[in-house]
Amino acid sequence: MSLFRTKPVEQSIRETDEPEHRLRRNLSALDLTAFGIGVIVGTGIFVLTGQQAALNAGPAIVISFVVAGTVCALAAMCYAEFASTVPVAGSAYTFSYATLGEFIAWIIGWDLCLELALGASVVSRGWSAYFQRLLHLPTWLAGDKAIPDWGAIFIVVVLGVVMVVGMKVSSRLTNILVAVKLAVILFVIGLGLFFIRSANYTPFIPSAQSAPRTSGGNQPLVQLIAGVTPQHFGWFGILAAAAIVFFAYIGFDVVATTAEETRNPQRDMPRGIIGSLAICALLYVLTSAVVTGMTKYTNLNTGAPLARAFDQVGQGWAANVISLGAICGITTVILVLMLGQTRVFFAMARDGLLPQAVARVHPRFGTPWVITIITCAVVAALAGFIPLSELSELTSIGTLFAFVVVSIGVIVLRRTRPDLPRSFRAPGVPWLPAVSVAASIWLMFNLPVQTWIRFVVWMIVGLGVYFLYGRRHSRLQRSTTAEAQPAVR
Repeated sequence: MSLFRTKPVEQSIRETDEPEHRLRRNLSALDLTAFGIGVIVGTGIFVLTGQQAALNAGPAIVISFVVAGTVCALAAMCYAEFASTVPVAGSAYTFSYATLGEFIAWIIGWDLCLELALGASVVSRGWSAYFQRLLHLPTWLAGDKAIPDWGAIFIVVVLGVVMVVGMKVSSRLTNILVAVKLAVILFVIGLGLFFIRSANYTPFIPSAQSAPRTSGGNQPLVQLIAGVTPQHFGWFGILAAAAIVFFAYIGFDVVATTAEETRNPQRDMPRGIIGSLAICALLYVLTSAVVTGMTKYTNLNTGAPLARAFDQVGQGWAANVISLGAICGITTVILVLMLGQTRVFFAMARDGLLPQAVARVHPRFGTPWVITIITCAVVAALAGFIPLSELSELTSIGTLFAFVVVSIGVIVLRRTRPDLPRSFRAPGVPWLPAVSVAASIWLMFNLPVQTWIRFVVWMIVGLGVYFLYGRRHSRLQRSTTAEAQPAVR
């Protein structure tokens, strides 16, 4: 059988009504927007805003966030078209199966593990570190030095229970935490406005300076290939900062994994994806403008730049409020990432590429409870026992690779299935998706060499799993073989 057999969109939608695999449709556009904000606004707004201002862009970090947000918007348009046209769990995996074939779909589904499961593990350790600092817990119990990290295991288990109980419960918890998180960010912006000094914005774009060349696996791949000498500040610095703060926007694509649980996906999916991205872009720009106006950008190279800015103006008490916002922010990130991972695995198992037994839906709660328990166990084990700081870049490369595949898929589906009803159409096809592909690949090449090596190794492992199990047990292959048997006889 061909590795590139595609699964018809109509078949994907039809299978969502199978009793044993039917998910409950409880989500509205507001829920989707809250999910998007919940996973996008995490540690990025509390850390990257100040750090990249100090290291690369100065007060022009505002421009970096605009550039990164624009690049993200290109991919968001493609996701919005796909999610409204193919409202099935699985996001990029499902979209790829309908356009580029089973083999590519498996690759992207396996790749999404880097963004979702590994990302949740990394962020869980960050949650534990903030929790340990806020409550002054023993360092053996929680935080960076704890092995096992009981704080990280605790938050994963609690959120796992919430996910099994039901999507509506998950969305309500997300809505509450997002409301607290937004209140803290608006507090930071509102209070910070009173302490802005115009002198701190001068120079707005600091003069370019040569940066020391990095060596070994920490050097960006593009520098290794081209022999480019990196620069701090100036326009090169602004673009370098944009490549880094881009990852503060990652997460809007996870909204697409819940398409099958949305009451009106054709209408609400585009609203949730694009709306959450637009809100977060505005918050990032305002926060970076306020923080660089409160204190000189050179003071912000720290793990808690927002707290440093308030310390500089004699408002250190605000640091505790910021820590509370950070904990709420990180909690929603963990929850939505694990939700996304379970829905991708659910779609793959329903298609037979993973054991179909794990795709069972709970008769009372209407959630994929077996996959949820397995996912949470894996995330808890990784977060509790393995220091994952060096692997965090894998989350970024996995996401960017998904952006590339989805953007190509939009072009392919427009050509192969122009008859499909599309409630939302990405503008400027094929040029907009083509620019999205180019921008994503450019950002991938700005990641370290070590990240590329780990990414390739992970993909090789995935290929082994596919050829040993997935290809032979594919539901699409079994149905195709059954249809062909009478002709053989």
